[in-house]
Amino acid sequence: MFNEKKNLKIGFFPLHSFARPGGVKEHVLALNKEFKKRGLQTKIMVPKSRSRERYGKDIKLFGTSFLVPIGGTQVDFTVCFRPGNIAKLLKKEKFDILHFQNFGFHSWQILRKSEAVNILTFHSGYNFKTNKFFKELPPSFNHFLVNWLQKTVNERIDGVIGVAPCCLDIFKDFPGPKTVIPNGIDIKEFNPQKPKIKKYCDGKINILFLGRIEEKKGLIYLLNAYKILKTKFKDLRLIIVGEGPLKEDCQNFANRNNLKTVHFEGVPPRKKNPSYYATADIFCAPAIFGESFGIVLLEAMASGKPVVAFANQGYRGVLEGKGKNFLANPRDWQGLAQKLEILIKSEAKRKEMADWGLKEAQKYSWEIIADRVLDFYNEVIKHKEKKL
Repeated sequence: MFNEKKNLKIGFFPLHSFARPGGVKEHVLALNKEFKKRGLQTKIMVPKSRSRERYGKDIKLFGTSFLVPIGGTQVDFTVCFRPGNIAKLLKKEKFDILHFQNFGFHSWQILRKSEAVNILTFHSGYNFKTNKFFKELPPSFNHFLVNWLQKTVNERIDGVIGVAPCCLDIFKDFPGPKTVIPNGIDIKEFNPQKPKIKKYCDGKINILFLGRIEEKKGLIYLLNAYKILKTKFKDLRLIIVGEGPLKEDCQNFANRNNLKTVHFEGVPPRKKNPSYYATADIFCAPAIFGESFGIVLLEAMASGKPVVAFANQGYRGVLEGKGKNFLANPRDWQGLAQKLEILIKSEAKRKEMADWGLKEAQKYSWEIIADRVLDFYNEVIKHKEKKL
């Protein structure tokens, strides 16, 4: 066992491939970056997908991920087709800590061979009554899935982190250390000083959506709200950054309703995202379910932008205090339009909420989050030592 942070060698094992943008991907890359700054040895073992991924020396392809569309989104099914390679990998790398990010079949395969300290960060909130993903699965399979997950984690994981309190609901009976450590934000990458996109700096009030264009992200509700707002305000623009299976439906809605100031930007290089936030006057996140946290909220807040969102479980945890005044009930586009209207009409209110968000975002800097994760590692190590 190792009690000193500097001696640790850490292997990250995300459930999801890095072939497309996602919160887990950003979480792992940021945590890895912070650990490197502290002189720790790290390696990311990411499952490959059908795309031709190329990564740096710190990232190794391990396992295979298949995207499965279900519940208004796409989920990863990940498997190691050559399980014999797992023992070889672990013997070669000699990780002190295996840090799993979400949990699936390939996580279970790896855990069976692990002799390291096993940590799980869970990014999902499992509400079986409201989560559409589970509603679309047979009840008997849901029961099996929950029992399998709980049994495996209880027996083989040494410590559990939830990025929000709801992520720990399924692990109420977990016998080891567990804690809530939220996602972080790179406050150097996202800040109010980033350059704006010139073509959108013409005096119009810019509302920004950034995310996958799929059912759970709720863009169609924002478009309905925008339709209402355009009847009241002429100098508005809606900028949509993202791709997804419902993009064509949303474009058709905008065309049918003559919403000429709706602009679909596709997916630009990630390094351009801070400039989209800088260009926005208001950021809107209309996700209707399935959010356990809300990294895009933090990115907007760190960029000094006021945020309007639907009050799903994850977003409520980020937008507390003054922020909760700009949450509308999920799917209520009239209510969403009302919240947006308050900020459209008042530059002073936009500044007030921008200042509030900027201050809140500092609490989530990756430097602070990384230290909390390392402290938890040591707590788990000490707990495991006592059991031996």
